[in-house]
Amino acid sequence: MASAKDSDPSLGYLTRKETEVKLPRPTRVKNKTPAPIQITAEQILREARERQEAEIRPPKQKITDSTELSDYRLRKRKEFEDLIRRVRWNKSVWVKYAKWEESQKDFNRARSVWERALDVDYRDHTMWLKYADVEMKNKFINHARNVWDRAITLLPRVDQLWYKYIHMEEMLGNVAGARQIFERWMSWEPDTQAWLSYIKFELRYNEIGRARGIFERFVECRPKVNAWIRFAKFEMKNGEIGKARSVYERAVDKLADDEEAESLFVAFAEFEERCKETERARFIYKYALDHIPKGRAEDLYRKFVAFEKQYGDREGIEDAIVGKRRFQYEDEVRKNPLNYDSWFDYIRLEESVGNKDRIREVYERAIANIPPAEEKRYWQRYIYLWINYALYEELDAQDVERTRDVYRECIKLIPHNQFSFAKVWLLAAQFEIRQLNLKGARSILGQAIGMAPKDKIFKKYIEIELQLGKIDRCRKLYEKYLQWSPENCYAWSKFAELERSLSETDRARAIFELAIAQPALDMPELLWKAYIDFEISEGEFEKTRRLYERLLERTKHLKVWISFAKFEASAMLEDQDPELPEEETKQSLGAQQLQCLQNARKVFESAINYFRTSAPDLKEERAMLLEEWLNLESSIGELGDVSLVRAKMPKKLKKRRLIDTDDGPAG
Repeated sequence: MASAKDSDPSLGYLTRKETEVKLPRPTRVKNKTPAPIQITAEQILREARERQEAEIRPPKQKITDSTELSDYRLRKRKEFEDLIRRVRWNKSVWVKYAKWEESQKDFNRARSVWERALDVDYRDHTMWLKYADVEMKNKFINHARNVWDRAITLLPRVDQLWYKYIHMEEMLGNVAGARQIFERWMSWEPDTQAWLSYIKFELRYNEIGRARGIFERFVECRPKVNAWIRFAKFEMKNGEIGKARSVYERAVDKLADDEEAESLFVAFAEFEERCKETERARFIYKYALDHIPKGRAEDLYRKFVAFEKQYGDREGIEDAIVGKRRFQYEDEVRKNPLNYDSWFDYIRLEESVGNKDRIREVYERAIANIPPAEEKRYWQRYIYLWINYALYEELDAQDVERTRDVYRECIKLIPHNQFSFAKVWLLAAQFEIRQLNLKGARSILGQAIGMAPKDKIFKKYIEIELQLGKIDRCRKLYEKYLQWSPENCYAWSKFAELERSLSETDRARAIFELAIAQPALDMPELLWKAYIDFEISEGEFEKTRRLYERLLERTKHLKVWISFAKFEASAMLEDQDPELPEEETKQSLGAQQLQCLQNARKVFESAINYFRTSAPDLKEERAMLLEEWLNLESSIGELGDVSLVRAKMPKKLKKRRLIDTDDGPAG
């Protein structure tokens, strides 16, 4: 009861004790005697002020007469000129200099500075903008015009310059001048935004006819769908329905096959819909669906469905469209059954409908039209009918046995003694692998190698076996590959690379030896390079040296000599003994580098002797060889002897002779 009495309705029936703010208990001071020296807050602030270090400020300079002013100006100009001499390319220095001259009201000097800055880099449009802004700010209108005119002449592709110039003329009320500038700009065929700015400019002054003329030029310059749609909307906005329709019709004539034609047809149909011309809109939709590929007509089809929901019967229209297109394709394939593009379009139509039996029927009819001649160029389009048929059966119909039958019949049909298609063999094998039928895939690829061996088939078969880790099969396949194409350097290199990856160095070397012993090779330089790189990577420098010598017996090409010399310069003679002291190791390394350099010099000497005696006509090659030698000598450092090569370098000679004329010597 007591608590109810103490409660206060104004405090929400809480007691005063419950609503008290409890402050933290103050700290108890044990020593309460006053300090001997008392410090006031005022004294603390005064001391802080006294101990503060004085701020260093430059002395204020008061200019009292014209002599002092001219001295000050001379000094400042000298500072700026010195700064410019040091950092000529720093644009901010030029801007500060010009603005200072402007602040001194010496506008001729300011202009001179701006002109000098533009001489340094006239391509920087920001300099032109600042220069023109200064002229406009100080109301030198003709000077500003001059600057803008030069800027747009030198930098016609910088839109900002044109916009600023036009804005200035418009602010001055010089509409004719602004129009003239726009015309100059349009002669450069700028982007869409520039044309739209010109049109908006004319519309601000109610020049509808002029705006229409600009739109005509715009759609000629930028014949894009968006441009035509903007033109038609402009006519519609001005209440010219006939002209708007005419614009759309012209756009359809020109851009019916464009990638963005879908949006054009949609806009045209919506325009007719707004004009309450539903039959016209329906016809436009039909025409568009007949002419635009199915893949690009998704939005169009959706709009058409919405239109039909509002004004007609969707199913009937859809069937009519499909039936009409089916009739067109039937007519085309009846006229020319060997026009495989028509068959592809017809099949695509049936696949979009999704009737399996009908799709298979069209495929069977299409593949029955075998090319009349056994020449590959006639079969290249036809074979894709089989490939698409097989992929349809596998992916869409998901009928494995039918897919296998399609591939089997296709392979049986191709005249492999005349030509073959590696793509078909590989697709059939990959299909079997996807069905986890490895034996079937091997059978197909083996059959391919037996009937119509091709590079692609060998490469893919080897890749599959390598992924499975069947090295012996890979070796057998490489052997068959090389029996079929012994001149194929790629096959030899890859075979050797395989053996090397298995650390079978002797096998790899034997393969390279067999390869270079072949009487004919398609790219021997790559094979020799691969063999030499292999020996270098194995650290067999002596064998590499012998290889280079054998290569030089076959060809004395400049690149071979240079490569041999570079190898000699970089080849170390032997591995270092780690137990040798550091000093002896350095000496040994120096001796080895010297030996390498001497070997390289011998190669260069031999090469120059060959070019001098056996091929004296190849003077350019000899000069290039000497340049390489000189570069080598100069790159080595202390061991190199540049003078040794300089003595052999060709010298330029100037020969003087008398000029004889009819009157005697003329000089």
